[in-house]
Amino acid sequence: MKRFSRVLLPLVLLIYIAVETYAKLHHTSICGSTGCKLAGQLLNFPSIYLNFMGLAAVAAILILGFLSLKHPGWEKLFFVGLYAAIGFETIMFAYQFLVNPEPCVFCGGVYGGLLLIALVSRPMYLLYALPAIASLWVALATLAIPKNTALITENGTYLIHSETCPHCKKVKAWFADHNITWHPIDVHTANARSLLKNLGIDQIPVLILHDKEANRILVGDKPIIAHFAHMDPESADTPRLEASSVSIKAETKEGCSLENQLDGAPTEQGCEQKSAVPLR
Repeated sequence: MKRFSRVLLPLVLLIYIAVETYAKLHHTSICGSTGCKLAGQLLNFPSIYLNFMGLAAVAAILILGFLSLKHPGWEKLFFVGLYAAIGFETIMFAYQFLVNPEPCVFCGGVYGGLLLIALVSRPMYLLYALPAIASLWVALATLAIPKNTALITENGTYLIHSETCPHCKKVKAWFADHNITWHPIDVHTANARSLLKNLGIDQIPVLILHDKEANRILVGDKPIIAHFAHMDPESADTPRLEASSVSIKAETKEGCSLENQLDGAPTEQGCEQKSAVPLR
């Protein structure tokens, strides 16, 4: 049984990773799911290097497993290496499972293979490790991690807003009075906060006008309402945009501070505590 769990199963897992690595080096994959492609976008380096890391880790587990059959002293190192790999893969798989709309099937296979080796090798050790593994899943699930999904999926008008922001209420009321259709984006979602941070915007409401030819972003209630009322005094400075370009316009004290809204400030006073930072 030890030979099966410490040599044969790691060898099968090693071959599994090697086949995927070979396929990826030839610009293909044994995993055809969207999740496999999205998983690579979460890394700070080319995903092929993660395959190399997996090969090295499982090869080390295989060698230590083989040596543990010859000498009991290697057994501790075998389990240290195995559970280190399980901990690493738990974080990697749990993170992308929470971020991506579809998990990576290949990563799930590696994770499942490691857990199977642990279960067959010494079930009691896995039982002891389950609380730690579960805690990693819970810890990642409690974080406001931006999901790897698009906030804007079709042409239209999108408003990043908060229910407690009076400037947002003013824009929404104007939209309702003039029968303007818009798509709401709650500023409290991680994706919305990430988008605003990347754009250097620290106040709401934020309007995103999206179509296949142009993208335009307006910040603050007055610029937003003026755009739809065709009374924008700066319209001459903002000519029609080329495809995929972005224009951002804002004035101070025309929106609620993003910081105050995320802190739950419910009043107009909370919106005026901090004016907008000039946008570049």
